[in-house]
Amino acid sequence: MRIPSAIKLHKASKSLELQYGQDRYHLGAEFLRVHSPSAEVQGHGKPILQYGKQNVALTGLEPAGNYALKLIFDDGHDSGLYTWDYLYELATRQESLWTDYLAELEQAGRSRDPDESVVRLML
Repeated sequence: MRIPSAIKLHKASKSLELQYGQDRYHLGAEFLRVHSPSAEVQGHGKPILQYGKQNVALTGLEPAGNYALKLIFDDGHDSGLYTWDYLYELATRQESLWTDYLAELEQAGRSRDPDESVVRLML
């Protein structure tokens, strides 16, 4: 289990900072929200694409026993328990996970912007 040596919630920049020894990772609220381990996002074996979360913010975090953090988002989502191992995976694979997410959004014709609807014209 990879437990961070320091955890900081940066409300102004909407990010969570995790430190593992000398390594520091900044995970944006949108990234964390769309990769929530909750059943609402992960489905029951079939993940549900999250979209329109560009402006979401982290409003708080709470320890969940000795094994996870419960992250609280301003869109009302607070049911995901981010285990220490899952947070480490998100931190170390952030770039590839984000690239994959953006590709999924494009393929689904969805947007990060909650005020934008993507329309595909069939010509």
